[in-house]
Amino acid sequence: MAQTSSTNLWPAFTVALVFSSFINIAFADSPYRFFDWNVTYGDIYPLGVRQQGILINGQFPGPDIYAVTNDNIYINVHNSLPEPFLLSWNGVQQRKNSYQDGVYGTTCPIPPGQNFTYRIQVKDQIGSYFYFPSLAFHKAAGGFGSIRVLSRPLIPVPFPEPAADYTLLIGDWYTANHTTLKTILDRGHKLPFPNGIVINGRGPNATTFTVEKGKTYRLRITNVGLQHSLNFRVQDHEMKLVEVEGTHTMQNTYSSLDVHVGQSYSVLITADQPSRDFYIVVSTRFAPKVLISTAILHYSDSTTSVGGPIPGGPTEVEWSINQARSIRTNLTASGPRPNPQGSYHYGLINISRTIKLESSAALVSRKQRYAVNSVSFIPADTPLKLADYFGIDGVFSVGSVPDVPSRKPMYLDTSVMGADYRAFIEIVFQNHENIVQSWHIDGYSFWVVGMDGGVWTPASREQYNLRDAVSRCTTQVYPKSWTAIYMSLDNVGMWNIRSEFWARQYLGQQFYLRVYTPVKSFRDEYNVPDNALLCGKAEGKSTASP
Repeated sequence: MAQTSSTNLWPAFTVALVFSSFINIAFADSPYRFFDWNVTYGDIYPLGVRQQGILINGQFPGPDIYAVTNDNIYINVHNSLPEPFLLSWNGVQQRKNSYQDGVYGTTCPIPPGQNFTYRIQVKDQIGSYFYFPSLAFHKAAGGFGSIRVLSRPLIPVPFPEPAADYTLLIGDWYTANHTTLKTILDRGHKLPFPNGIVINGRGPNATTFTVEKGKTYRLRITNVGLQHSLNFRVQDHEMKLVEVEGTHTMQNTYSSLDVHVGQSYSVLITADQPSRDFYIVVSTRFAPKVLISTAILHYSDSTTSVGGPIPGGPTEVEWSINQARSIRTNLTASGPRPNPQGSYHYGLINISRTIKLESSAALVSRKQRYAVNSVSFIPADTPLKLADYFGIDGVFSVGSVPDVPSRKPMYLDTSVMGADYRAFIEIVFQNHENIVQSWHIDGYSFWVVGMDGGVWTPASREQYNLRDAVSRCTTQVYPKSWTAIYMSLDNVGMWNIRSEFWARQYLGQQFYLRVYTPVKSFRDEYNVPDNALLCGKAEGKSTASP
């Protein structure tokens, strides 16, 4: 299936774009985009096997969302599934508005047969992100799609406008229905190895991207899979990296790129080869066996189909670490605002707190569980953010996950860590296992200041990049290694910190960071939305503004 350029993809599913002086004071004076989505089950055949998939307006993957910095996005989601459903917006920061985050710690599920309208503003953001279903292992059935946030017209972008802008949603895939996978996890077992890799919901050679010789194209690559890091490459073509999860990067050139679960990259490729068709290759990394899938890069005047061996990818961990360290912020480029990205000198700010997070795996009551600092998360009967807003006791306790590893046996709890608004913190992810991990933080971007093998110590700070580290929302941690980040806590709310290894997230490897200020001010955080769904102990509460 040929893809088309972004100029032709401004979505037909956008019902309207209007300028409003006032709909909600939180979002006043910025453009509005309205979407109406119906979520259903339907037959899909990603790897040639019929299975039950989650469709949005009949599409798998779901529709692309296009927006411009500061746009307000209203998405009316009709849940036509026979069970509750939620969508979350990976990388969208939901400034002052964690109620819209779409994970169970912040938002009540949409009941079957009902609808809910998300009200999202992409405040001070640009870049490549994605949405996905966050409940009940629905992510293994689809329901995901891309989010593109473009720069405002007067904000300079550090590269010429490409001839087209293509989305590539890549990920490992199971031919078993998501309900079967969920049952395996609920019974306390690990998932088997995936069956294959999909590219935009299709298997090998089922997706074609058409290019014209001599022109340059933008590829937005997102790993929407459940577990595996993937290597992305285009036969006989170099890729120039230009953006990572909202940050314009130094424009390094790569022959292949490791994309870990939950991560998004933008690259430019130029159709500068002889006119024929070329392989786009995606393969697993750091896995017991290699899975490979391909798409086609088709030159518009080509009469020659793809040929030759499928180009191989890297095999060493050190290669990937060195590539990760080479990805840096373009300090002179504008971000969502006209001022250069390097204007904020994160390396000169004193750290007020260090948090060290260790993952672990163990059996609890003879069932497989995963934890952070020995605490394996279990959801409460009420979204944590609603319990916090309404002052409902008995739902969670701040401090139920420690700042540092406790060395205790794994135990279950609704784990919430407290943090002060406007603090500047350091988080160290320590990985003692033989797998690559991927960690995401909702509501924020953070600076990836360092990564290395072994165990982190305070002396590890000597190797930090305190000048041009990349700012992003999802980072990898290599086997038996550590990754350190700096983060400015400038967004009040209840924010999910989770493993992007989806079975681990489902079985407890996550917690919530409560960024808190005692001052109740609309300047710092919005009130609960007047259309918020209420469930659990919040049912019957009033959403009217005080």
